[in-house]
Amino acid sequence: MLAGASPSDDCDSQDALVQQLQVLWTAKDMEKFRTASQVGFETLEDPWVWLLDVLEDCKGNRKGNSLASYLVREMHLWIRNHPDNQPDDLNLKKLQARVFPVLIESHGSLLGPLISIYQLHTADRHFVLGHINHLCLKGRFKEAATLSIKLKLQPDLELEKMCIPLLLQNKTELAEAYVEGYPDLQKQLLQLLDTWFAPRFQIKDIEREYQCASNVKPEKFNHRTLNKMIFRLLDKYMLDPALCPNAVNQRHLATLKYLLHVRFVEKTMTQENWADHVQYILQDNQWLQKQFVQLLLRYSGSDAAATWALRYALPDGSLPYGVADAVKRRRAQERDAVLEKTPNDCEERKKDIFYQLPIPRENIFFLSTWEEMLKCKEQVLQPQQIVGIDMEWRPSFGTVGGKTRVSLVQLATRGRVFLLDVLQLLREGEQEEESPLIGFFQALFADPSITKLGYGILGDLSNLRATCAAFRGMEKELRGFLDLLTIHKQLPKSARMPRKMPQQVDAFAAGQEASGGRLPQKGLSLLVQEVLGKPLDKAEQMSNWERRPLREEQILYAASDAYCLLEIYQKLLDESEGSGCNSVLAGILSSRPSMESKAKKPPSNRASEEDSVLTLEESHTTSVPIAARDFRVVCDNMLQGLGRYLRCLGVDVWILENADEHREAAEIAKQEGRVILTSGLPYQTLRGQVGEGRCFSVTCSEKAKEQALKVLSHYNVRVTLADVFSRCQACNCNQYLKISKERMAQLMKQSGCLAGEEAPGRMAEDVEKSPEADSFELASPRPVYSPNCPWLGEPSPGAEAALPNGTPLKIEAVPAGIVSREGLECFYCCSKCGKIFWEGSHFGRVVSQFQEVLGLSEGGQSFYEQVGGKGQE
Repeated sequence: MLAGASPSDDCDSQDALVQQLQVLWTAKDMEKFRTASQVGFETLEDPWVWLLDVLEDCKGNRKGNSLASYLVREMHLWIRNHPDNQPDDLNLKKLQARVFPVLIESHGSLLGPLISIYQLHTADRHFVLGHINHLCLKGRFKEAATLSIKLKLQPDLELEKMCIPLLLQNKTELAEAYVEGYPDLQKQLLQLLDTWFAPRFQIKDIEREYQCASNVKPEKFNHRTLNKMIFRLLDKYMLDPALCPNAVNQRHLATLKYLLHVRFVEKTMTQENWADHVQYILQDNQWLQKQFVQLLLRYSGSDAAATWALRYALPDGSLPYGVADAVKRRRAQERDAVLEKTPNDCEERKKDIFYQLPIPRENIFFLSTWEEMLKCKEQVLQPQQIVGIDMEWRPSFGTVGGKTRVSLVQLATRGRVFLLDVLQLLREGEQEEESPLIGFFQALFADPSITKLGYGILGDLSNLRATCAAFRGMEKELRGFLDLLTIHKQLPKSARMPRKMPQQVDAFAAGQEASGGRLPQKGLSLLVQEVLGKPLDKAEQMSNWERRPLREEQILYAASDAYCLLEIYQKLLDESEGSGCNSVLAGILSSRPSMESKAKKPPSNRASEEDSVLTLEESHTTSVPIAARDFRVVCDNMLQGLGRYLRCLGVDVWILENADEHREAAEIAKQEGRVILTSGLPYQTLRGQVGEGRCFSVTCSEKAKEQALKVLSHYNVRVTLADVFSRCQACNCNQYLKISKERMAQLMKQSGCLAGEEAPGRMAEDVEKSPEADSFELASPRPVYSPNCPWLGEPSPGAEAALPNGTPLKIEAVPAGIVSREGLECFYCCSKCGKIFWEGSHFGRVVSQFQEVLGLSEGGQSFYEQVGGKGQE
């Protein structure tokens, strides 16, 4: 207290300071408010006590933009500028005891400043833990977890007690934040989640133990959500999959079901490839082995199931009915005589049906050391060379640790094919980044005088980047690439040469007569059939390409995939000299040298040749632009966040619900002409059920915004400001009902949502930040919100709070204070579901997040020009 001042005088001065700051804050004169705050703190005898008094008086009004929140921030700043002015230990303990109730009721953004002001990190740990436990007893687990994270109390608390309620409330992000930085807790959380995958586990049993928790949503935390969270934690914290055996077993079991379907229903995988993958998954896991035998019994009968039961020496008592008898019949046979070889006559028939490699076997070189690579380097890195490029990797089928790694790169030149053992060659240096292979690829990819042929080369290069970090910068130096996928799309029907095809050999028959009709060709195999007369034999496509040594069938398949590119290219060049190709195609092809010509062109022609080479970036952006309003997709239920982002940008999005099956996406896509957006294992199934290019695989580990950017770029979708929020975020409808502010106030009063004028102290800024506000933010400079959809007229006076179709308006979701906000002229109501929107804070955020897509980035360069080379109008 100041000398000569009485306690009443001191109280009067404190009240006067509060009133002064209240006036400045209400007037939004923040500069004077900050000055008055800093000066006022100097005059107070104990600013810490004064701040607590103010916060206790402001109970219920400590939001992020309230007077109390501004005072806390100014006090925090004042203390940092006056580090010597600190309360003594005794007074500090008293203040800490008072601040906890205030802390719990304050806005989340104030926790950090209040903890710092009252030095809660120094508070007695048992005292603080008592407050945390009290919050848990009251069912306030969110507040307890948030406070624990801020004070770093997690090691002293029970993980199950803190995290299980958060998971039941669908607050998975907070549960993950709780274990951030604590490896032991991360493992405990993973093990906890895995117990929920155990047989006979019921989420209701856990729910009963936490009845005090409010807003429990166990239906939201289903097996699909649980599975995604477990494997996200595995990847994020690089944990051992052995910590979650139940979840891993379930994922492996799903993969086995898919392999059985591919082998016995689709019949698109050879016995050898199928057996390789099955053995890789089963390994020594007896539970999976038993499950597999039971599944195989349904797909292929007791004899096949008995063969695998013998292979893994499963106990007779664990075998299904009928399999045990079959095992007894086969005891005399050798246990490893499992796979039957394809008869020679079947191989001979394949030669008549499929494309055959036109070079001798001795001209195919498998290279696994740099010394062996020197022959390839000398042959490939020659000016005017033409190189066919393809890559192979082991299919992951969504299994644990199944990240794509390119295992084999095939480089074909005239008369030779080089198979590069990438995983082995990368080990040549002390570190992968120092391998000579990196320099070889850099020289090859950046040389414009070497024409590189591929088919869907973008996907191959993307997987190559994922294989080794040193490959990630190469896309900036790509020159001289020609993607035959682009040529295939441009190839006129008159230039294609479909031949009458013999009946295709069924890979499943393996020595028996081919069954049924020929499967339709697609992709590169279709192009080979159209140009060269016979399709590729894709039986080895889904091989285990990490297995060494490679089988002879794998070697021939890999060589054929690369060498056929050279033959297609030469055939199209020959055809372009006649009338078979259009002028655009002829121009693209004629700018490249013939494979037959080995003579080097004069240096004077080099510049024009480089200019004419279709680069990888150009080939990626040659598709016709699509307006956002015309782009229609169906999002798998694992990509609901991506669906909401795309819908924000005006894309017509059908989002599958959690309970929907993946196959429903294909039915919707075929019925309504939509593109399927999916990820992981479902992509392998769905892409074959729709046309080429109508199914896109998204990387689940990326955030929804990055996923949206990649989808827009891949399909060349053009988004304008008028597209932003042109669709209802709840139901996807693109028609709104425009309602005046006065009419909205009247409807709210009729429904009892607005008792009178705006409640005192309720500011427009508070409403704008409230979580229930479904609003469009207007950034500065303010973009114009103008949806490109028809606007319906206002309801007639006296009408009930409902749409003409009878759907009630969702009046209750509109905060009372918003109707009197200055500058707000009208509301927008979805004409289908009745959800109400208004200009607020969300529109500007979306515009800011996607300014590149909207062409609002610096210099006016569009998003497509930044990521794809040359954009189109």
